[in-house]
Amino acid sequence: MKTSEEDIGIVESLEMLEKERGIPKDYMVEQICKAITTACKNSYDNDNVSVYLNKDKNEFEVFLRKEVVDDVLDPNNEIMLEKARRIDPTCVEGDQVSVQLHTKEFGRIAAHQARGVIRQGIRAGERGLMLKEFQAKHQELVDAIVERVDPRSGAATVRIGKSEALLPRSEMVENETFRDGDHIKVYVVDVRDTEKGPHAIISRTHPDLVKRLFETEVPEIYDGTVEIKAVSREAGSRTKLAVLSHDPAVDAVGACIGARGGRVGVIVDELGGEKIDIVEYSDDPQQFIANALSPANVLSVELAEDGSHACRVTVPDSQLSLAIGNKGQNARLAAKLTGWKIDIKPESGFYGDGETEGSAQQPEKEIAEPEE
Repeated sequence: MKTSEEDIGIVESLEMLEKERGIPKDYMVEQICKAITTACKNSYDNDNVSVYLNKDKNEFEVFLRKEVVDDVLDPNNEIMLEKARRIDPTCVEGDQVSVQLHTKEFGRIAAHQARGVIRQGIRAGERGLMLKEFQAKHQELVDAIVERVDPRSGAATVRIGKSEALLPRSEMVENETFRDGDHIKVYVVDVRDTEKGPHAIISRTHPDLVKRLFETEVPEIYDGTVEIKAVSREAGSRTKLAVLSHDPAVDAVGACIGARGGRVGVIVDELGGEKIDIVEYSDDPQQFIANALSPANVLSVELAEDGSHACRVTVPDSQLSLAIGNKGQNARLAAKLTGWKIDIKPESGFYGDGETEGSAQQPEKEIAEPEE
C-alpha cells in the first residue's frame, strides 16, 4: 500500500509528534504497522499480512501473502498462476507470493480501523512516557509549575516536565497559597499506574522533602561526607534533622547550617519560614535523645530496663518549657526523630518555679511517643 497525501501527512507528523510529545517515531511506526495489519486481516480475511515503511519513498507498503493456484476460489488468499508469475516468474502452483495492495484497494473501513488503532497507539505511547517520566522522579525532589488552582478545594494542578500531577490541599503546608505560573518544589512520594493512566502522588509536607532540600543545598551531604540519619517534621511549623559526619574534620551540623546560616536559610525560605533544628546523631541512644531535645539542655537520660524503647529525661526546672515546647511539639518531634518514648520531668520533680519543697504539686508527666 503506497501512501496517499493523507498518509504522507501522517508519516511526516510522526517527527512533529516526537519533538512535541516525546513519543519515539519508531514506536509510532510500529503501532501504525500493527494497525494496518489488523485492518487488513479484518477486511481481507487473510492472516498473512506484512506491512513495511519504505523509508526511501517515505511510504507504507502492504502485502498479502497468497497461494498460487490454477483456479481461484478465495481471491483474498489465492492468486492465479499467470498473475503470480508477474510478481515472481519462478513460482509454480502451490507456492506463496506477496501481493502488494494499493491505497484504493485498502478500503474506507480498513483505513478507519487503522486510524482508530493509531490513535490508541498515540495514547498508549503518551501514557508509557508519562509513567516512565514519573518513575524516574520517584522519591525525588522536582521542580513544578502551577498550572491552575481549584478555588473550591484549593488543590493545585502542576506540570512536572511534560506531565501533570495534582497537589492536594492536604499535601500543602498550612496557609500556603499558590497562583497560576508559580514555580514550586514538590516531593514525588509514589507513582501508580491506574486505569485512568499514570498517577504521581506529590507532597510538600513529607519529611523527605526537607531531606532532599538539604541534599541539594549541602555539598557534604550530596557527596556522602555528611549523612542525614533521621528527619521528623510538622510541616509549616518545625522540623528536626539528625546528621552524622563520616569525616572527623567536618562538622555535620555546621555544614548543614552554612556560613552565617546561608544554607539552612535557603531551605527555611523555601518552606515559608518553617523552623529547622539540626542536631548531631549518635549511636548512643542516651546522647542522641539528649541532642534531639535541643535547644533544651538535658541533665540525664534514663533508659527503661525492660528494653521497651522508653526513657525518662531530666532537665533543669528553667528548661522544662523549652524541652517540652509549644503544645508539646519539641518533645513530640524528638520522639519521632529518635524512635523513643520520652518522659520529661524537671530536676526538682515538680511543676513551676520557686515552689517550696514538699508542697502538694504533681510531678511532670509530659510524655512524647514516636509514631508507629
